[in-house]
Amino acid sequence: MYEDLRDQVVLITGSSRGIGAAMAVAFAEVGARVVLHGRDEVALDGVRRRVERAGASALVVTGDVTRSAALAAMRDRINAEVGPVDVLITSAGSSKSRPTPIEEIDEEDWRADVERNLTSTFLTVKCFLPDMKSRGSGVVLTLSSAAGRRASARTLVAYGAAKAGVQIFTQDLAAQVGPAGIRANCIAPETILTETNEKWIQGDQRQMLIDMHPVRRLGTVDDVARAALFLASAESGWISGVVLDIAGGATLV
Repeated sequence: MYEDLRDQVVLITGSSRGIGAAMAVAFAEVGARVVLHGRDEVALDGVRRRVERAGASALVVTGDVTRSAALAAMRDRINAEVGPVDVLITSAGSSKSRPTPIEEIDEEDWRADVERNLTSTFLTVKCFLPDMKSRGSGVVLTLSSAAGRRASARTLVAYGAAKAGVQIFTQDLAAQVGPAGIRANCIAPETILTETNEKWIQGDQRQMLIDMHPVRRLGTVDDVARAALFLASAESGWISGVVLDIAGGATLV
């Protein structure tokens, strides 16, 4: 399955752990040429070994995806060492904020969440898009979140706003680049049991979250990785501009 992804160059930003790492291994298992990205070189080396055990080789690049110059240097190295990117997955993004009344949100915290999630997505796509246009093909997958799909008094407001921005950015992108042979879609996971969440979501809290999902479990990184494979492949060749909720039925938009 997904034979069309064999030998495709797949760049996954933010792939040193969690969802990004799971996607890297999944693409390696179908024969793609994987480019790993992150800032933690030790963690990246661990993912690289997992990719190799899956039967593929991986190029590891580092760089700040909120800086155009760093992205351009990454692109030039990727082009020189493995070739131009066929599938771009913007998985880098995070938040260090906490649920806070809007009037108490620190301006720097707001700007940091927008930079890490929305600006990084924009700059990464902007950097790699011209090469895709020149070849007349390519796939872009962005990562949003259920936090950007529904309102809540307990949400991380800046993070949710940034992730909502990623969604409409992806749809605008899809509208622009479809005639150039490029598809763009967005994945919006709900609560996913990453390494960190496995540690922190335990006991009664885990059961409470499970009960919030019509499909009575929490998501796994492999749930997201399988969706990414489908959206990157020719199996979804007439799907573009979609926001796909990986949410066990909890996000009904």
